[in-house]
Amino acid sequence: MNARSLTRRARTSLTVLAGFGIAAALTAATVAPASADKNTGPQRPKPTVVLVHGAFADSTSWNGVVKELRHDGYPVVAVANPLRSLSGDSAYLKDVLAGIDGPVVLAGHSYGGSVISNAATGNKNVKALVYLAAFLPEKGESAVDLSGKFPGSTLGDALRPVPFTNPDGSRGTDLYIRNDKFRHQFAADVSRGQTDLMAVTQRPVTDAALAEGAAEPAWKSIPSWVLIADQDLNIPPRTQQFMAERAHAHTTKVRASHAVSVSQPGKVTDVIENAAHSVR
Repeated sequence: MNARSLTRRARTSLTVLAGFGIAAALTAATVAPASADKNTGPQRPKPTVVLVHGAFADSTSWNGVVKELRHDGYPVVAVANPLRSLSGDSAYLKDVLAGIDGPVVLAGHSYGGSVISNAATGNKNVKALVYLAAFLPEKGESAVDLSGKFPGSTLGDALRPVPFTNPDGSRGTDLYIRNDKFRHQFAADVSRGQTDLMAVTQRPVTDAALAEGAAEPAWKSIPSWVLIADQDLNIPPRTQQFMAERAHAHTTKVRASHAVSVSQPGKVTDVIENAAHSVR
């Protein structure tokens, strides 16, 4: 084969390859945007998750849950629950909720369940309630009433009462869990080092707050999710089950102490996100 023939064949091959390259480029130009359109449509904003701690805890008890929720793209507010009176704590939470735009998933632990039940009533932005080893009181019921409804709570024997004076001069009583009883009573599945810190930094609740009857509960009109801690020594698991059934709540059980948000943040996050997925 002479040089001229080789040159002609080379030119022909290059022409064919160039044609394939142009066709591929045209195909990519027409297909890629269509595929991209499927993934770049408008995304619905995620609801804000509002977390309300209960007695003998503070907002840091949610740290593990907050970390996971934020990783998954949820805006989060961890409220500092005053723990002074059920009506006053509920009014405070109502003000916090009024400052949040858009849909809300409202979660409460322990006595915080009573607070969210009161505060969410009539709030159209609260789309789901989540109760984590928490109280779901009926109107007129108190935390004290529900704690004693079924056997299993040993909280009373672990408490240390501390009298205090209110600004108006009246007397009240703060309740703490005794440091030497704290881990067994509140957080038996949390490390000793962490529970030692939790005992020292615990927030007391007044006896009046635990004895105050609830207002009309929001769980009657807002879908609810319940996580039952089956090793709970504060709120008996049987009581938690009773309240969940009465509220027709979506219910999950986990092997955990009362401090479930600390010992099982992944399970708690799963329940909260299940509730959030229901928000439209």
